[in-house]
Amino acid sequence: MNRKNILFLISHDTGRYLGCYGKSVQTPAIDALAEEGVRFDNYFCPAPQCSPSRASIISGLYPQNHGMIGLSHLGFSMKAAVTTLPMALGRAGYDTALIGFSHETIDEPNSAIRSSTYKLGYDEVLPVPGDRAPDVAERVAAYLQERADGERERPFFASVGFFETHRDFDEYEPVADPSDSILPPAYLPDTPNVRDDFALLHGSVKTLDQGIGRILSALEASGLSDDTLVVYTTDHGIAFPRAKGTLMDAGLETALIMRGPGVLEGGTVVDSLLCNVDLMPTLLEFAGADIPSGLDGRSFWGLLQKEKEYAARDHFFSELTWHDLYHPMRGIRTERYKYIRNFEDGPSVYLPLDIHVSLSGQDVRDGYYKPNVPEELYDLSHDPLEEHNLADDPGHAHILQELRGKVEDWMKRSDDRLLSGKVPGIAAPEWQAQFDNGTAYGAKRG
Repeated sequence: MNRKNILFLISHDTGRYLGCYGKSVQTPAIDALAEEGVRFDNYFCPAPQCSPSRASIISGLYPQNHGMIGLSHLGFSMKAAVTTLPMALGRAGYDTALIGFSHETIDEPNSAIRSSTYKLGYDEVLPVPGDRAPDVAERVAAYLQERADGERERPFFASVGFFETHRDFDEYEPVADPSDSILPPAYLPDTPNVRDDFALLHGSVKTLDQGIGRILSALEASGLSDDTLVVYTTDHGIAFPRAKGTLMDAGLETALIMRGPGVLEGGTVVDSLLCNVDLMPTLLEFAGADIPSGLDGRSFWGLLQKEKEYAARDHFFSELTWHDLYHPMRGIRTERYKYIRNFEDGPSVYLPLDIHVSLSGQDVRDGYYKPNVPEELYDLSHDPLEEHNLADDPGHAHILQELRGKVEDWMKRSDDRLLSGKVPGIAAPEWQAQFDNGTAYGAKRG
């Protein structure tokens, strides 16, 4: 086989909450993948929510440019002219398959569907009811054996999506870790509710890991392992307060692990700043496929091949417009600084609905449901938890002005819809009960 297969594994809301990233959850399969491959420690998404971030992964574009600035089932979609990763690989001679979860649409504005499946560029779509990791893993194992037994000459690109580690976590209680063994992240309070919530998350993470372990074992058993680049990633940060739905690092941080026998050096850790818009051109370069013009991302394959001419990324832009409520923000992150601009009155920390009603969300609402400020600036080298806003600090006025200008220029180049005023959209109807019971931010502001 001249060209290697690509097995692309993507989980839901996982951030970097894995053992190989220093978290206290057991993920032996993913840890082994990292040990045998390349782990990326400074890799981020541009949008802390599912559909926009996933669309960025498969388009190489920021949400403003691919068009999906909100969730697919609430009416947002990629523009018809976008070239997706499976489309580009298909044109380059790959068989493309979608197995399990997907949350992207293309050229389907105002729809209520979760995925465009074949329209995204896949030759084969293999749905898995519920998209739970054990069931997805068995379907992938069967697919891999079918590929090994077949006479097909073309390499494959298989995108494998898992429900885990999305909320709710209650179904994972039988495999949850003991609450008294949990130490919550430093950006959250250490309360019984928060510990209980993370204990359940551990159960979901472990279930994900077992599914990935099953897939990797099946890949080895099929005899395809040496001919396959394995990529594991996720869409955005964990579904906890001050992570998912925010432009804080905890919301934008994402895992990325790549294993390629014969082409990637195992046991490598990459610290270079990267954004998930860079992944599509990287995989296309690896595959020898044409890279579409006008992408926001650029290939980091040269970095992995240790080419001297590779120029490191020094910043990426981030955005949130619609999730299950309207909470428009734009930002930029450099190696050292984070700038965030808030465009509407809202809480100081937005909590998506599933987090708002969670055990953790109940413990932080009073602290987070205070009015936001127009601008935020953080020095990540001294304040990695982003707790000290320097936007009004005269000593950082030059940094504020520089980063504000970059965001404004980016918004103009992208013809950002916020420049024309409020962006219409649909709020999740389940929010109404939270307004009625007085727990939502809007109800508290009254």
